[in-house]
Amino acid sequence: MAKTVQAVIFDIDGTLLDSVDLHARAWVDAFAHFGVTVSHADARSQIGKGGDQLLPVFLDESRIAREGERIEAYRSDLFKRDYLSKVKPFPGVPALFRHLRAEGLTVALASSGKAKEVEQYQKLLGIEGLADVVVSSDDVERSKPFPDIFAAALEKLAPIGAAAAIVIGDTPYDAEAASKAGIRTIGVLCGGFPEADLNGAGCVALYQDPQDILDGYRDSPLAR
Repeated sequence: MAKTVQAVIFDIDGTLLDSVDLHARAWVDAFAHFGVTVSHADARSQIGKGGDQLLPVFLDESRIAREGERIEAYRSDLFKRDYLSKVKPFPGVPALFRHLRAEGLTVALASSGKAKEVEQYQKLLGIEGLADVVVSSDDVERSKPFPDIFAAALEKLAPIGAAAAIVIGDTPYDAEAASKAGIRTIGVLCGGFPEADLNGAGCVALYQDPQDILDGYRDSPLAR
């Protein structure tokens, strides 16, 4: 029998925020600025990873060594300037967070985004003060699908262990990273990744979006 869930760790982009396509567009534009052609579909398939894991998909090591940091910085500035204002929350996020806290669960955010982006996202989502733990790519050396971000979240959640935590994410990279950290994952389809990919990565349940999790909470893996 699975241990009672005590902590819920949320990914943000594609899970709480409708931002995956916008991030993909920013990467396509950033690569183009540096003379690299990447299709929207190819860029989108990698969203959920941090820049450290995304860049090697499209660039060789020598190019990353020369220009990787500049490309990432350009992409970050471009996203804030041209795309951040277009990001919209998925339905039900503040209500789900309040419900989890009312149920006595500890709530964490674990994003491959930068710390400043995560801070802005909490304001946009209306969940300031509702997350007990926040971890971003700035806190770790390697982003998803490596387990570092979830391992860092577990360190902050101690004494709650991996068996008593559950991740909610929209990409196979979330599920892969969580599994490596010993944590189960609930998948959401609102980020646009196929059901088969999420099931194949080991998700224990699938929902449409945060509102769907809230509506089906009583029968979900989260219910105490």
